[in-house]
Amino acid sequence: MTSTFLLHQLIGHSAERTPESPALTFAGQSRSYAELDTAVGGFAAGLIALGLARSERVAIYLDKRVELIAAAFGTTAAGGVFVPVNPILKPEQVGYILQDCNVRVLVTSPERFATLAETLTRCHDLRHVVLTGEPARRPELAGASVHLWRELADAPPRAGHRIVDTDMAAILYTSGSTGRPKGVVLSHRNMVTGAKSVAQYLENRADDTLLAALPLSFDAGFSQLTTAFHVGARVVLLNYLLPRDVLKAVVAERVTGLTAVPPLWIQLSQLDWPETVTEHLRYLANTGGRMPLETLKRLRRMLPATRPYLMYGLTEAFRATYLPPGEADRRPDSIGKSIPNSEVLVLREDGTPCAPNEPGELVQRGALVALGYWNDPEKTAERFRPLPPQSGRDKGLVLPEIAVFSGDTVRADEEGYLYFIGRRDEMMKTSGYRVSPTEVEEILYATRLVGECVAFGVPHDTLGQAICVIATPPDGGRLDTAQLLAECRIRMPAYMVPAQIEARDGPLPRNPNGKIDRKTLSTEWLERDATGT
Repeated sequence: MTSTFLLHQLIGHSAERTPESPALTFAGQSRSYAELDTAVGGFAAGLIALGLARSERVAIYLDKRVELIAAAFGTTAAGGVFVPVNPILKPEQVGYILQDCNVRVLVTSPERFATLAETLTRCHDLRHVVLTGEPARRPELAGASVHLWRELADAPPRAGHRIVDTDMAAILYTSGSTGRPKGVVLSHRNMVTGAKSVAQYLENRADDTLLAALPLSFDAGFSQLTTAFHVGARVVLLNYLLPRDVLKAVVAERVTGLTAVPPLWIQLSQLDWPETVTEHLRYLANTGGRMPLETLKRLRRMLPATRPYLMYGLTEAFRATYLPPGEADRRPDSIGKSIPNSEVLVLREDGTPCAPNEPGELVQRGALVALGYWNDPEKTAERFRPLPPQSGRDKGLVLPEIAVFSGDTVRADEEGYLYFIGRRDEMMKTSGYRVSPTEVEEILYATRLVGECVAFGVPHDTLGQAICVIATPPDGGRLDTAQLLAECRIRMPAYMVPAQIEARDGPLPRNPNGKIDRKTLSTEWLERDATGT
């Protein structure tokens, strides 16, 4: 088998092996690997014709469709870096991402372009917009050229820039513990190694059909593509409205592997699955948080022949651990052990390894560790650090090895199985998304309907965590929580909208540093919920 080093080679090599095998299915239509490889090459040639320089960023703001996949892999084939933007984000959030990583080319639909018209005027590095479909009239944008997808696809073949596997391939945006989302920079090596590792432990093969239900802007969502393309399997693209749509697709397409986040699994476990599903659904995989034990039990009862894989990972290192299906009944609360070609350590604050069952920070090393955060040396230095000598690294090695320090507290039992304890930062994990409380607060302040506010997450049976807010009225006014929620729904994606807003008279309590005391306020909220007062 030809060795694969670069991301787009996953498609190219499968096209060489089995050109007529189906690679993608969307809206009832399938594309073979040969057809997809041609689309990837055509888009790459179009980007080179536009003058895309090596490592320049190409943002893709689309729902799941063939053009998204061709644009992502075509960008890396040209030597560029693709930036998948979650299609549920609002224009202001899209604009922030485009400005933050100096996007040169934007791929989107005519309908989405219309919503971005004002935002794009502030994206000063943007030079080209590529629109899918056939708009009735070609729109205009000051400072940038607007092209149609077919125009790039019809460009004559051109070689892309020379790149190696340690070069940038993608920037995935994830919320940080404070402030705006951070761009995690992934290399070709990160993404290709991840594809091979996941395909190995999930035992993916060419006759698999994987359902892409998660957003492709997520590392776990995009992984459905890379693992399938590595082995020559088929991916079904699904933009769903209801959980029942997912189940219908699993049945209709005879899906063999389904990966989802806990809130979706909770909803799916409450549906009636036909007995025929067990004839083809070989495995289910959970990522993005712990699956509730009751949910796992329900799924096991309905799908006795389907193997469950419980996984843990962070965008900064793709995937860290998985629990083998054979251990799901023995230790369902474990996040398992390191995935192939990666190592997870549990370290004390002084860098020494923890003893069995001693809590410590999860630290991951190996080829999956990302290249850091885009244009953010301070946050990169906080999370990506050299492995300390006392962690077991050979003292004869002169150059440091950079590992990712997760900020998550875990413990390992006597057999090496890991158990998640908690997060060191204040991130909220809701509906499979990591949400920064500061980002929520910034939007609340932008409404000018609050004086002070604080956001935090509280445990929730289906969401993982629900976002709660305590706010004070603006100076000289009153706080209308209904109006504030209405503004949140306009300004925020659905997963970020607070579940509850409590009005209080100000000022809110401060900690010794003069900051609003988020920890005290969230603790009071939890204690009040526990006592019912």
